[in-house]
Amino acid sequence: MESPAETRRDFFVWTTKTNKNMKRTVAIQGIAGSYHDIAARSFYEGEEIEIIGCNTFRDVIRNIHDDSSVVGMMAIENTIAGSLLQNHELIRQSGCVIAGEYKLRISHTLAVLPGTKLADVREVDSHPIALMQCSDFLDALPHVKIVETEDTAMSAKWIAENQLAGHAAICGKPAAEIYGLEALAEGIETNKRNYTRFLALADRWKAEELLDGVAKNKTSLVFALPHTAGSLSKILTILSFYDMNLTKIQSLPIIGREWEYLFYINLTYSDYLRYRQALDAIMPLTKDLKILGEYAEGKQSI
Repeated sequence: MESPAETRRDFFVWTTKTNKNMKRTVAIQGIAGSYHDIAARSFYEGEEIEIIGCNTFRDVIRNIHDDSSVVGMMAIENTIAGSLLQNHELIRQSGCVIAGEYKLRISHTLAVLPGTKLADVREVDSHPIALMQCSDFLDALPHVKIVETEDTAMSAKWIAENQLAGHAAICGKPAAEIYGLEALAEGIETNKRNYTRFLALADRWKAEELLDGVAKNKTSLVFALPHTAGSLSKILTILSFYDMNLTKIQSLPIIGREWEYLFYINLTYSDYLRYRQALDAIMPLTKDLKILGEYAEGKQSI
């Protein structure tokens, strides 16, 4: 029987059928039932979707580069755990374009082999972020061993395939259903306002197709600034003057350039012309400014 690590070396492909004839191929990090899988199916609701499950986020980008018809879905931040810093830089370096976003409500389930009772659970397996998000629930189980794994859905799959009595996985309810586990407890996350924002990615030509006719009101930018006093303050003042709504700012150090940073920002706007004027105004004050994507602000699941 394969271990989770052995299983994750391979790509997985599965299809969700709906009423439309066109099939969209979406690369994600993870397997069937993972939160990336749920986000992809939710974002492309109403379409027939073929999912390519990848071992790493780099593999997601590789699939997009290898086949321009493939789009990607990648987590970028969580309302509790914060930003996935490596994904900011991965997107910037990839040349892929952000073509949309989806904000998924993360609700965790304690999944076990059928017939298992809570008193029977001796070990809980899951991704460290999921374990952290369910800390209050787990604190009420002092007799249980907590084990960090690579993935939530993979933990459920591993327990099911190996028939591990006394083990429980923290995962999404769809993962429990897919792998034949029983939901012993649902909604066990401590903070119910737990959302992860996912980005839809594509190569430049595919992104133009996806965004055709879309009412754009959000953009993701990245730029560097000169190492001088007030450089960031000037940028923010200009954006405010042009009525840009700054919804996120994230700084990352530039490797090899001590004390210099890249700034990743998200803006929403109601007037596209004013937005372009704002870009023209800040351009001379920045270095290496790059538009990562102009798209419609994503809806949020309930």
